[in-house]
Amino acid sequence: MTLLVTGASGHLGRLVVESLLERGTPADDVVAIARNPESVADLADRGVVVRRADYTDPASLDAAFEGVDRLLLVSGSEVGQRIAQHANVIDAAKRAGVGFVAYTSITRADTSDLALAAEHRATEELLAASGLPHALLRNSWYLENYTGQLPTVLEHGAVLGAAGDGRVSAATRADYADAAAVVLAGEDGRGHEGAVYELGGDDAFTLGELAQTVGRVAGREVAYRDLSVPDYTAALVAAGLPEGYAGVLADSDRGIAAGALFTDSGDLSRLIGRPTTSLEGALSAGFVATTPTA
Repeated sequence: MTLLVTGASGHLGRLVVESLLERGTPADDVVAIARNPESVADLADRGVVVRRADYTDPASLDAAFEGVDRLLLVSGSEVGQRIAQHANVIDAAKRAGVGFVAYTSITRADTSDLALAAEHRATEELLAASGLPHALLRNSWYLENYTGQLPTVLEHGAVLGAAGDGRVSAATRADYADAAAVVLAGEDGRGHEGAVYELGGDDAFTLGELAQTVGRVAGREVAYRDLSVPDYTAALVAAGLPEGYAGVLADSDRGIAAGALFTDSGDLSRLIGRPTTSLEGALSAGFVATTPTA
């Protein structure tokens, strides 16, 4: 059975390929596609089938999907372009006779009012209309969204946000990748056709609790500063983020305050067969990774 992972040069797609290999899928049964195959040349060296494809190039998708049985569509990174790009992937999968598609969506995409959810909801609708057997992997936030900010947080002694007391069910990319690998490979004996998984960490937290945990791990005091959405947007712009992207992140915090990225389904830990990575564990690893060595 041939399993294809799109976006294999990205953070999540790469981890899915690694998870498939670690879980025993033969390397020559895995197809990894990327816009630049050289970026995943090391996977080819390990026996993975590497093919070039671009979400904006239907002909490249047709060639890449030849002989593929099951496909993971990792959502594109170009916000505002994703509906057309994902439609190209779905159409090519249908032309190629792919038997199953899993898609990385967002928490409760069908009802969410998050700005980020609109393209995911539209993609889910495209999949439903395609008639392709599929599963929806509705991922909450990445813990890396927070661990990646550690140097700035520690420099200023504060976590900034606009999430109030809302709880976020963040998990690591590796946790989500393991779940995607399980669903793509059908290794648990289920085909997963028609499944909708609301995926998130076992232990949700507020940004205030995030600040406390960072402080405990780092051995210093860290506060949470809760801002209005406009003020948080302005702070992100002042930190160098493009205004549009800053607005999306601030809107996501607004959603966290309203519970838009919270799930207590337990789907993620059930799929991967273990507890999800804890906030403290992820922060401890992130702290070690960002601490300069002498």
